[in-house]
Amino acid sequence: MEKGARHRNNTEKNHPGGSQSDASPETGSGGGGVALKKEIGLVSACGIIVGNIIGSGIFVSPKGVLENAGSVGLALIVWIVTGLITAVGALCYAELGVTIPKSGGDYSYVKDIFGGLAGFLRLWIAVLVIYPTNQAVIALTFSNYVLQPLFPTCFPPDSGLRLLAAICLLLLTWVNCSSVRWATRVQDVFTAGKLLALALIIIMGVVQICKGEYFWLEPKNAFENFQEPDIGLIALAFLQGSFAYGGWNFLNYVTEELVDPYKVANPGEPEAVCGCVPRGGGDLGDKGDK
Repeated sequence: MEKGARHRNNTEKNHPGGSQSDASPETGSGGGGVALKKEIGLVSACGIIVGNIIGSGIFVSPKGVLENAGSVGLALIVWIVTGLITAVGALCYAELGVTIPKSGGDYSYVKDIFGGLAGFLRLWIAVLVIYPTNQAVIALTFSNYVLQPLFPTCFPPDSGLRLLAAICLLLLTWVNCSSVRWATRVQDVFTAGKLLALALIIIMGVVQICKGEYFWLEPKNAFENFQEPDIGLIALAFLQGSFAYGGWNFLNYVTEELVDPYKVANPGEPEAVCGCVPRGGGDLGDKGDK
């Protein structure tokens, strides 16, 4: 008996918590893996989407849409159509986010569906072309708005615009690399500020309408062209409108950091309504297995 007891004690010392044969592969792989912290809730997730959509584009694109559309009525149609296209894309991405619950957005989906080469090419194009140019436009627009009051009679110098834009990009990069929680807080604060600015613009517009300034909104005047209609310019107006709505897919880049991605995809509804089953099987409606 003493030999058996010593043998059991040695076994427990060598394999604390039980023998290796008793540990299931699922527990070992799930407990020892490296995963991102789930710190983004429903409010912060909505803040990420709204904050990315309501960026510099909404304050810049309306001028381009109106100029290229050629009339107020056609410009309103452009905004409605691009908004519907954006809504459809956002719903599709919500389903993709709960079907393939991986961070990375487009890269993860292209890699899983079309293979590693296609995913690498998509990521390479995004890192070197798409996102740097997009962030540069946003940063330069922000710099222009900040410096314009300091130069009321002329344009701000290009060197000042570039320097301030670079500082903003470096600061936000440092915040995002330092802490996800601080990044979401900064995102929430700036989102509230942009919503306040939009609310002021909308209120001023309603005040002007109440004063009788709605000549171009009347049906007989809305489609009066102030320039010759051109298919190329109309296409450019749609491009400008799509740029203003850009950012609706950004939440899928941090899917693994969401506290409950199924709740974010379907707020206020049971998880089974989504109709998607995560990898590895399981019932989304069975919350006890989570």
